Amino acid sequence: MLVLSSDSITFRDHNMQFIINKQEKYSILTLNEEKLTSIIAPELKSEIIKLSEEGFANIILDVSKVKYVDSSGLSSILTGNRLANDKNGKFVLSAPGEYVMKLITISKLDTILNIFPTNEESVDAIFLDELEKDITKEASSEE
Repeated sequence: MLVLSSDSITFRDHNMQFIINKQEKYSILTLNEEKLTSIIAPELKSEIIKLSEEGFANIILDVSKVKYVDSSGLSSILTGNRLANDKNGKFVLSAPGEYVMKLITISKLDTILNIFPTNEESVDAIFLDELEKDITKEASSEE
């Protein structure tokens, strides 16, 4: 099922319900599920790969509604992080709840992932990263 709104597209894809909001510099994938497990992790991975192939180097994964994540879910998150890094972009995990954050911390993934408490802060982090890249690019071209 596909539902269109202003800048967002809401999907129900087999087992996974999510919203994609595509902007010029980034895309936000909001997962509308309470559990990120082996049942929906392959679909999440697939959607992240599609965004990357469409040219989105900066991806925000909003997990504010997720209450539980298993190892397959963590794997899909790490896939997003790797794809963004491969494109010199930024993968941001936005608004993780207490349990999700605890699992990420125990797994030591908090040292690898970019994690912010809100989508707004996630977007700000991406724009700051893009600005830093532009400044570095300009400085190196002046040398």
